[in-house]
Amino acid sequence: MPRFLVCDGQSVYRIGLRSLISAEIPRAEVIEASNLPQALDQIRTSAIDLVLVGTGRSGLAALDSLKAAREISPTTRFAVVSTSDARADILATLAAGFHGFISKRQSDTEILAAVTDILAGRIYVPASFAKIGDGDALSSQFDREALPTLSTEADVLNKLTKRQREVLTLLARGLSNKEIARALDIAEATTKIHMAALLRGLAVRNRTEAAYKAANLINSVEMVSAGHNRQVARVAVQ
Repeated sequence: MPRFLVCDGQSVYRIGLRSLISAEIPRAEVIEASNLPQALDQIRTSAIDLVLVGTGRSGLAALDSLKAAREISPTTRFAVVSTSDARADILATLAAGFHGFISKRQSDTEILAAVTDILAGRIYVPASFAKIGDGDALSSQFDREALPTLSTEADVLNKLTKRQREVLTLLARGLSNKEIARALDIAEATTKIHMAALLRGLAVRNRTEAAYKAANLINSVEMVSAGHNRQVARVAVQ
């Protein structure tokens, strides 16, 4: 039975999120807190699977306080639910060690999908925010055009940005997010967003599955390429 803690100063949104989770996730238990001190008390005294912390456009300054909650209960997963959609806020949230960033602009269906992803062990960011270009700039529009689930190896690689292909290659080699960030000279939080896009695009549940699928994907593409080169060579000889 999953246990949730919804912490939000806006009672209307807090009650709405509690009602949504209770209605749609079987056997879910949801408790509430209206502020961070109350949330910390609940975390100290209760076993909680996922804490959803609501913040406003200026509320992400509370991230340092929220780090204390993670120290109290390291097995609990934490996500920010924010009215902000700024790139800097997403990166700050992930850099602080949170497991997800959910926008209050998302639909009920998207919020439930986010909660399910985070409970399953994934790092979650909204689909539109996971669409990152080669310059590591996040899409500023909430266009819902995430990296789609793709059916063939060629489709996967063709739909990835240059940076995402680089992350995919290093992931297949078994590198951690920190090692990938160091190799590509980018922030670890940026690596996590690339990883979220890849998890969604590869249709896998976690990083381990993604690494396995990435290795198979790269091997398959290399084999096809090698076969094509041999065929071209034979034609040239003839």
